Amino acid sequence: MLTGTGLTYSVGGRRLLDNVSVQFAPGEVSMIVGANGAGKSTLLRALCRHVQPERGTVRYGSRLLAEWSEGALARVRGVLSQSLELPFPMRVEEVVLMGRYPHFTGAPTVHDLAVCAEAMRYFDVSAWATRNYLTLSGGERQRVHFARVMAQIWEPVPQQSRYLLLDEPLTFLDIKHQLEFLQHVRQLATAGDLVVVGVVHDLNLAARYADRVVVMHQGRVIAQGTPPEVFTPDTIETAFGVRPAMREFAGALHLVFG
Repeated sequence: MLTGTGLTYSVGGRRLLDNVSVQFAPGEVSMIVGANGAGKSTLLRALCRHVQPERGTVRYGSRLLAEWSEGALARVRGVLSQSLELPFPMRVEEVVLMGRYPHFTGAPTVHDLAVCAEAMRYFDVSAWATRNYLTLSGGERQRVHFARVMAQIWEPVPQQSRYLLLDEPLTFLDIKHQLEFLQHVRQLATAGDLVVVGVVHDLNLAARYADRVVVMHQGRVIAQGTPPEVFTPDTIETAFGVRPAMREFAGALHLVFG
C-alpha cells in the first residue's frame, strides 16, 4: 500500500497541495487526473520524495517514507519522470541498465543483464539495443525509459510491495503505443504486489484502464474511487470547466465533449 496523509506543499506563497490524502493498493492501476496546475505532478513528486511537503506523511507499506534509505527505496520503487533528457550519448542497452544500478556494485551480473534483456523485449525495444539513444524519437525514448524503470523493479521482493510511479507516461506516444503501454501496465499489475500510480491527461484512457482514479482541482482531491464513481458530469465540470456527456461503449465508460 502507498499512502499519503494530509500532504501540504507551497511554492512562492501558492499552495500546490492542500491537505491531500490518498491511498493506492497493490494489484491496481491508479491514475491521477486534473486540469493543468491542479497539483497532479506535485502530488506524484511528494509521493516519491522528489519534493518535501510542509505537512503530512507518506508511507510505503507500514514504513514512513522518511525511514527509507535511498538505496532500499530504489530497489522497490521505479519513477518515470517527464524529462527524458540525457546529457551524453549512450547505447539503448546502457540506458536500460541504469535501472539495475541499485542492485549491483561495480559491474552488473549476468542476472542483471538478463533482467534488462527481458524488460527490453517486453517493451519491444530490443532491436535498438546498440543504437545511440540520442538518435531516437521522443516516443522511442519514452519506451526505452519504460524498460529502464521496469528493469529496476522487475522482480518481486519477498513480503514487500513494488511501486511504479509514472508522471505523464503517454506524452510522446502515438495512440497505438499508448494503448500497448497501458495494456502492459495492467498486465504487470496482475502480479498482485505492484502498486501503479500514473498522472494522465486523457480521461477516456483513464476510464478504460484505471481501477482507481483521483481527481484533483486547485491542489485538492475532489473525488477518488472507481472511474464510474468519480467520472460524473458535475465532478468533471468542477475539475475541468467543461461538462461531458456520459456514454457506455464496448462495456467501458466514455466521456464525450462538445
